[in-house]
Amino acid sequence: MVMKIGVVGASGYSGGELLRLLLGHPNFSLHYVAAGASAGESITSIHPHLTALSGRKFEETSVAKMNECDLLFFALPHGESQKYVSELQADIRVVDLGADYRLSESSQWEKYYGGSHAGSWVYGAPELPGQRELIKGALRIANPGCYATAINLAIAPAVTSKIIDATDIVVVAASGVTGAGRSAKINLLGAETMNSLTSYKFGGIHQHTPEIEQTLDGLGASGARISFTPILAPMPRGILATVTAKISHSVQLAEVRSMYQDFYSTHGFVTLLPEGELPRTSSTLGSNAVHLQVAIDSHTQRLIVSCALDNLGKGAASAALQNANLISGLKEDLGVPYTGVRA
Repeated sequence: MVMKIGVVGASGYSGGELLRLLLGHPNFSLHYVAAGASAGESITSIHPHLTALSGRKFEETSVAKMNECDLLFFALPHGESQKYVSELQADIRVVDLGADYRLSESSQWEKYYGGSHAGSWVYGAPELPGQRELIKGALRIANPGCYATAINLAIAPAVTSKIIDATDIVVVAASGVTGAGRSAKINLLGAETMNSLTSYKFGGIHQHTPEIEQTLDGLGASGARISFTPILAPMPRGILATVTAKISHSVQLAEVRSMYQDFYSTHGFVTLLPEGELPRTSSTLGSNAVHLQVAIDSHTQRLIVSCALDNLGKGAASAALQNANLISGLKEDLGVPYTGVRA
């Protein structure tokens, strides 16, 4: 069965990556490709690598066109997708790459995003306990944030096994500039970012903070708290997160490694690297892969987890495709790349 697919917000980086992946999907056919501000422009004028779409133009944002689709991806700025959802036919499957339906508490939405809270959908993190089955039974999915994916997958096994103090999780994570979106900003110009690292949203104000804490609470870490410092890295895409937490009781590295391997044994996109190998963003480029490494700092008795992923892949588009497969009754990995394109 071939399904009609719509991508709303297709001119952005995540939207473009979605289009690339969808072009190779055997069961999904691009029926509607919308980009409000770029409507009428050639798709290849913004995504020149998508030559298979030569001659095709971005369409206007139209609920009527959305309702012609079997499945929709929203790749819009935060707060935008909720403007259209209430007008969609109830049986249309939706994966929202924005934050609109990730948070369960309206107070957290208002604090970190502002405006009205749209509610919450099933959280699209199939690697977390119980989530894969919830996703399969849903029609509407909230795709996780890119940083949230890296941090949650890095620390989830330790949280569920209760070997750490989840009220004291410290994260320093660097992301490529595509994580900030495609709109023109002086601080994202090449001349500003090349040969330079800078922190941003400094002091615990990053919008993924409540999403991560909500997820960890759901894993049994009541009162989970993270201190999160994001860093803008001089590269187009990728996330490298270092997550640390105080160990709550004596544990050996071999036990921790075994715990992580067991936790992700049925999740082929997540790999605990062999001892001595460290995650690299270049190794996950263009894929849905997550690479992890664990260590114990015996000096401070803290667990250290390093995680690498592609912010436009597992952090956005390929994760959305993984979720779309699940809600469509297809193989989870259909058209979703396991392997990066590192030279």
